Amino acid sequence: MIRLESIQKRYGATTALDGLTLEVAPGEVFGLLGPNGAGKSTTMKILTGLVMPDAGTVSVCGGLPADPTVRRKIGLAPQSLALYPLLSGRENVEFFGRMYGLEGAALARRVDAVLEFVQLADRQRDRVKGYSGGMQRRLNLAAAIVHEPELVLLDEATAGVDPQSRHAIFELVKALRAQGRTVVYTTHYMEEAARLCDRIAVVDHGRVLAQGTLDELVHAHGGDSTLVVRRGAQETREAAGEALARLNALAQEGAIDEFRLERPTLEQVFLNLTGRSLRE
Repeated sequence: MIRLESIQKRYGATTALDGLTLEVAPGEVFGLLGPNGAGKSTTMKILTGLVMPDAGTVSVCGGLPADPTVRRKIGLAPQSLALYPLLSGRENVEFFGRMYGLEGAALARRVDAVLEFVQLADRQRDRVKGYSGGMQRRLNLAAAIVHEPELVLLDEATAGVDPQSRHAIFELVKALRAQGRTVVYTTHYMEEAARLCDRIAVVDHGRVLAQGTLDELVHAHGGDSTLVVRRGAQETREAAGEALARLNALAQEGAIDEFRLERPTLEQVFLNLTGRSLRE
């Protein structure tokens, strides 16, 4: 569905993408995980044809994203909400549907379907300026999929929403996968990537540092598991590459009341790959 090879993009003295290479298969939810300034949003702009790379090759849905026939196969829900606050929810979705060539009964059917899909049918006549942040995020998604795109690009889809809205957006992403759509999901939240994505690419400084399934990333870059042992009120923690052997050795030293093995997390993978220094 997507193939990016050795993509370079500079803005003056700033290198946004530095040889970024990745592939996304049809029907998967693919996560782009990285800190602020890693190049995620620039990658999304290149995928939609809004920005042209300085070097490298781009293939999206079998063609170039600047081609109108390819763009019709793409739906984008940007991080900055693309909505008209003085229009109603329905009017917003109708507008974007018309931009993709829908009209008449076909447009009405699709608007009805996506408003029901994002659970906004009961508020469709209200002006968007009165919507909560979570409602606006869901309407943003409805506008992105009204034309039934093959590829859905979600850029920081849960920015600024409450926990209930985050959960609702997660369920919508899963539903898109169940429909057979390909989803690219950018985020800097580890839990979201681990929960939603079939495969994940960790991006920083415009390059893919690692990619694979959650298990593959944890195995390759997570480091050792942590063995936690409790004797009475005392709890000890230590890295345990050979956890069973170490547990047997500790058992020889005295009775163990409780033990557990804590597996490395995606957050540990992320920090191991991108470093622990603060990003402003």
